[in-house]
Amino acid sequence: MRLLLVHADYINFKAKEKALKAAEEIKEKEQRVEECLVVFTAAEKTDEGKEDVVAHRAAGQIASDAEKVKAEKIVVYPFVHLTDGPAKPESARKALDLLVKELQKKEGLQVWKAPFGYYKEFELKCKGHPLAELSRRITAEAGKEEVSEALKAEEKAKSYWYVLDQEGVLHEISLKDEEITGYDFSKYPNLEKFARYEMKKVRAVKQEPPHVRFMRELELADYEPGSDPGNMRYYPKGRLIKSLLEYYVTKRVIDYGGVEIETPIMYDFEHPTLKKYLNRFPARQYIVYSPNKKLFLRFAACFGQFLTAHDAVISYRNLPLRLYELARYAFRAEQRGELTGLRRLRAFTMPDCHALCADIPQAKEEMMVRFKFQKQLQTEIGFKIPEDFELAIRVTKDFWNENKDFVVSLVKEWGKPALVEMWDKRFFYFVLKYEWNFVDALGKASALNTDQIDVENGERYDIRYTDKDGSQKHPVILHMSPSGAIERVMYAMLEKAYYDQQAGKKPMLPLWLSPTQVRIIPVSEKQLEYAKSLLHEFEGVRADLDDTDETLGKKIRKAEKEWVPYIAVVGEKEVESGTLSVRIRETGEQKQMTAQELAELVREKTKGMPFKKLSLPVFLSKRPVFVG
Repeated sequence: MRLLLVHADYINFKAKEKALKAAEEIKEKEQRVEECLVVFTAAEKTDEGKEDVVAHRAAGQIASDAEKVKAEKIVVYPFVHLTDGPAKPESARKALDLLVKELQKKEGLQVWKAPFGYYKEFELKCKGHPLAELSRRITAEAGKEEVSEALKAEEKAKSYWYVLDQEGVLHEISLKDEEITGYDFSKYPNLEKFARYEMKKVRAVKQEPPHVRFMRELELADYEPGSDPGNMRYYPKGRLIKSLLEYYVTKRVIDYGGVEIETPIMYDFEHPTLKKYLNRFPARQYIVYSPNKKLFLRFAACFGQFLTAHDAVISYRNLPLRLYELARYAFRAEQRGELTGLRRLRAFTMPDCHALCADIPQAKEEMMVRFKFQKQLQTEIGFKIPEDFELAIRVTKDFWNENKDFVVSLVKEWGKPALVEMWDKRFFYFVLKYEWNFVDALGKASALNTDQIDVENGERYDIRYTDKDGSQKHPVILHMSPSGAIERVMYAMLEKAYYDQQAGKKPMLPLWLSPTQVRIIPVSEKQLEYAKSLLHEFEGVRADLDDTDETLGKKIRKAEKEWVPYIAVVGEKEVESGTLSVRIRETGEQKQMTAQELAELVREKTKGMPFKKLSLPVFLSKRPVFVG
């Protein structure tokens, strides 16, 4: 299918007379659409018999281009002259109709169609910016989306929704006309937002969430137009935060007993065991081709860890065996309208820890250990538990009936009610899964932590352990991400900072993650050399110095815009007294402190957390600007 996309102020078109016997019947011969993306399209002979695939892929591309130019109105205009190998009229009309239907499914788009099979006159005004005219060719052969059987099943599955309170009472809830009935959410408004999001299952984002502005203003990360959507670039400050989180989560998982390994990022699509697992996992795959194989990019570390476990010699004495990998990167071909900032990506960093357990009783015991471990980990990172998250539990009816007390114990440990999604039958590999979800300023929820009880893959991968009696048995496997994707942790932190800002507080990052922890600002050039001499006092602290020729006020405003936790001003009085005038962002206080006292304060507040230097010059005058 050939596409010519024109971003227009308007288009007028009018059907004059039929050009084909197969022309569709129309009611309106003339239409005008303003502020639109006009998509001239021609189906080709190579599209015949594959109209559904081509239409699906074309709609995705059009939606992506519409988002780039911020167009919400789409006009599909059949234009056979784009190709010298046109499809037969009946195939072309089918492809056109399917394309319109696919576009109508896209959140936030309004779709018009010029009549098929007519001679038409048209007038349009192109906007003339760099992206106003684009051409595309869509084929069915390359890059076809692979959708797992589990994902198809999930889309059709009947869910029963409940709120499970700390007393173990299951309250059935339902959603009708935006109103949730069956539970009093007055004490838990955020849980109500989360429940509404989950029950509606609308994942597309219509507007930019606050964290996107923050990630740019702070020069942390940005979209990479030279890559596939959902693959981000990270500037030095963002890379610092990301690497500190990666290191700390890995360290804490090893402290818990994780056995760290590393495995490939791509696997044979036709491997019989892997292919079966692909169809039990609700994710869209990236497909790549080597000279002799069709491969998929991993969407978690399961594949490599399970193949490693298959080849290992394991005794019951080794259980639970906790295999861990920081999967940099994992890949999921998420739908285009769902991609936004750091919240949902196609390439992400996933700490992935599986525990091989002897049986369901040991798996439940281990899951509770991990649940408590994750509470401690997220608190250390900088979140408030459970205030900052909402707990979701996904469970089969059989597992609930047989293990109700255990499920209730998770909610009791959590400390507030949880949302429960229950299925009549199991169509994934797990019988129980929980997630900790962050609900952002747009009412969208994103899962961070998770753990799952997997009852299939021990047998599917033929992983065995030797039991006390010498018999060979398959383990039950737990799937845990102790923090969630690292990028999603950053997203939640920035959205949490936005909530603080809305509440009248100054937005901040946790001190241990702040790219600059101390900013030294000389009042004038007279104090510059003295200010430089103070830097050696800040060993183990990320301190920098504003040596630019800006005014004091502008320097302080810049430090505030960068969310610097401690701003240390050096004037004549400070040089004479040997102290610093320190502005403390968290409290709004201003104190006189020596450089040694300030450095010790930061070291004490970040004790036990990893430290890395920022890979930017200490002097601000030497730093490039990454986001202008």
